[in-house]
Amino acid sequence: MRKRILTGITTTGTPHIGNYLGAIKPALELVSPDNDSYFFLADYHALIKQNDPIEIEASVKNVALAWLSSGLDPEQSHFYRQSDIPEVHELTWILNCSAAKGLLNRAHAYKSIVAENTQSGDDEDRAINMGLFSYPVLMAADILLFNATHVPVGPDQAQHMEMARDIAGKFNHSYSNLLTLPDALIQNEISVPGNDGRKMSKTYNNIIPFLSSEKVLQKSISKIITNSLEPGQPKDYKTCTLFQLYSFFATPDQIDDMKKSYSDGIGWGDVKNDLFSIINNEILPIREKYTELKEQPDLLNDLFSDGARKVRPQAQELVGKLREAVGISKIV
Repeated sequence: MRKRILTGITTTGTPHIGNYLGAIKPALELVSPDNDSYFFLADYHALIKQNDPIEIEASVKNVALAWLSSGLDPEQSHFYRQSDIPEVHELTWILNCSAAKGLLNRAHAYKSIVAENTQSGDDEDRAINMGLFSYPVLMAADILLFNATHVPVGPDQAQHMEMARDIAGKFNHSYSNLLTLPDALIQNEISVPGNDGRKMSKTYNNIIPFLSSEKVLQKSISKIITNSLEPGQPKDYKTCTLFQLYSFFATPDQIDDMKKSYSDGIGWGDVKNDLFSIINNEILPIREKYTELKEQPDLLNDLFSDGARKVRPQAQELVGKLREAVGISKIV
């Protein structure tokens, strides 16, 4: 059976090195002539946490350009924007009327905020909107609408994939076997350290930019925290943020050479220069492509229009069958 692999792209902020290594690069490696690949920008999901329209618009643009610059080819894959497919929301409501509230109560994100509210003595539903609570249903609709067979997700999204299968299974049992139960492709979690040693995250403000100028990239790397060991003193690569980052981009031989350099007492400045060079060499063509695409004002709107035109007929066909299954169709 031919695989249909669907990847949702979160449209918040601008991607950084951690996003590139942990999400963009592994997802693009799954594209193959033997599979059908779907990539969509999950801009309605962004509304759950972001209420600044300027930020939403800028993020959609930056995220889309980052993926395209990294190698996403709309000619090889289906590339579309979630908000251009209204059938997503019709399916979401149909599934909402079938999904069990008890199932949604067990979602990790919802439970985590409830626990925090309870511990602080607040009402347990403080700051929880229905978008957050019903997020798993919208995610299920994104996946089920195009009969995806496989969805690459990190370990933190594995529960949502199980919920999508549960929701689809319940609907199929109640009505008709119209929804494909997708399988999760669990991606190995890559913990990419930021410049303070913690996991790279916009929340911690410790990111290393992905699409910045060489000057900004080098400045960011220069800020990575190290210990006070002087040049000539042996250093432990096992606990070093610089070495961890270097190993994500280096070949096995380069990694072995760097381990020896640590033993020989390489200076931190030299390590940072080597790290900058190896990262910059990989992302240089991506940065150049990003700069080129950014100068084409109509590019994204044209791609989104083409993407919606390709995939909407599939969505309309399935929703038409679902309407008939639930009894919302033309009166005979």
